[in-house]
Formats: sequence, structure tokens, C-alpha cells
Amino acid sequence: MSRLQSQATPWLLLLPAAVLLATFTHIPAVTTFINSFYTTPRGARPARFVGVEQYQSMLADPVFLAALKNNAIYALGTVPLAIGLSLLMAIIVNSSIRGRALLRMSFFLPTVLPMIAVANIWLFFYTPGYGLFDQILANFGFSSTNWLGSPNTALPSLMLLGIWKEAGFFMIFYLAALQQISPSLAEAAALEGASRWYYFRRIVFPLLMPTTLFVLVNALINSFRLIDHVIVMTRGGPDNASTLLLYYIYNTAFRFWDTAYASALTMVLLAALAAFSFIQFGILDRKVHYK
Repeated sequence: MSRLQSQATPWLLLLPAAVLLATFTHIPAVTTFINSFYTTPRGARPARFVGVEQYQSMLADPVFLAALKNNAIYALGTVPLAIGLSLLMAIIVNSSIRGRALLRMSFFLPTVLPMIAVANIWLFFYTPGYGLFDQILANFGFSSTNWLGSPNTALPSLMLLGIWKEAGFFMIFYLAALQQISPSLAEAAALEGASRWYYFRRIVFPLLMPTTLFVLVNALINSFRLIDHVIVMTRGGPDNASTLLLYYIYNTAFRFWDTAYASALTMVLLAALAAFSFIQFGILDRKVHYK
């Protein structure tokens, strides 16, 4: 009996987490996949099986193609810059400088603030004429700019907010990784006459690769799942110039009430994230040294 209890105890401990994971992740994902092959039930009309018709409709959907393009640009623009900025901030607050605790708090503060609150603050920054950015640029002779109302600047404005919001969160992981590096490595490099840049490039950065891989995966996922600032600041406009894929899924499901098409869009999003994760963990992980 004791042997049976010892074998059952780990599974019983995992049971609550497994139930929550299945209830809120796996079962909804399977249900969404099944619904993507049916039409949306409306009133007394039940759902009808249509096969891959929903997926074929995407190829002729200009809003979906625009959202996919915008999300790719958003990810390519925010992920590298957020990671680079977070690494720079971690290096700064890891050094022996005065006010280090205050700098750490300042860098991490945007992460604590809710995205909706941050988006409302940045709405003031982007206000044409009297917003913070226009006030600063006016001192250099620049005219007023409608940052969120122009197709050329709406998406970059959201990207700038995303970088500012995410960098402080990733900084914590880099700071923890930097503090795990033995000071003896820096001393040995200094005795060998290595410059600080050479020491960082050949010793510190390779040791940070496990953290970089982890941060890269999370940053990429965040670039596809964060839409609060889109809802508050642009609502996808102007002319879908700032529409991201998850925002389009949200509109399709809860505004236009086309849950079947939204299910197909969701599966495309999940497939894209799975492919990116496989590339990152399956290929890049082989080039990461954990010891």
C-alpha cells in the first residue's frame, strides 16, 4: 500500500494543474480546431461542415493579409530592439554605479503598469499639436504630426510603446543571468589584456545565450498576443494600417460574431507560433551552451 501511495502521490500533486491546463488550454484548442471546419451557427440554423473553406477564404481576405503583414513587421521591429535594450539596461544596472536601485526600479516600472493604463498615457504623448513628442520636435523646427492617424506612423508608434513596455521585463532575466557569471572570468580576461568589448563578445554573450533563447521565445509570443494598446490607441486604423492578427481575431469573433472564421484565424496564429517555437528550440537550442 505504501508503494502504491508513493507512486500515486506525484500524480495527485500534478492533478490540479493538469485539470486547469486541460480545461483552459487543450480542450479549447481542440474545440477551436474542430469549429474551424464548420460554419457559424446562427439562430435556428445549426453549424454546417464546410471543410477547409474557412482557410481558403483567408487567401482572398485583404484584412487578414494586412494583419499578417503588420504582425510580421511588428515582431521584426519590436523583438530585436526590446531584447537589445533589455540587455543594455541589465548591463547598466549590474555595474557599480550610484543610484543603481533607483535605476532598476525605473527600468522595471513600465512592466508593472497595466497595458491599458500605459496606452492611455501614451495617447497623450502622441496627441497632435500639444503632445509630448510634438512639443519636443517643435523645438527643432518640426511641424505637428498625427502619429496615430497616419498609415505611415500608426504601426511604428505602437511598436515604440511595445518596446518600452517589454524591455524592463526582459531586463530582469538578463540581470539574473549576469549575476550568475563568476567575477573570476572578468579578472582572467583583464590579466590576459582583453578589452571590455572582447570580454563581452567572446565570454559574456555566449554565457547569456540560454537566457537570450528564453527571452526570444517570450518576446515573439508577446508580439502576437498583446492587443490592449491597439484597442485603446488605434482600433486597427487608419485603414487597417495597425491591425494585428489577434485584434482581427477578436473583432471577427466578438464584433462580427463569426466564430467559425475566428476559429480558423486562431489556428493559423497557433500554427505560426508553434512553427516559430520549433525553429527557436529545435534549431537555435543546438547552438546554445548551458555549461
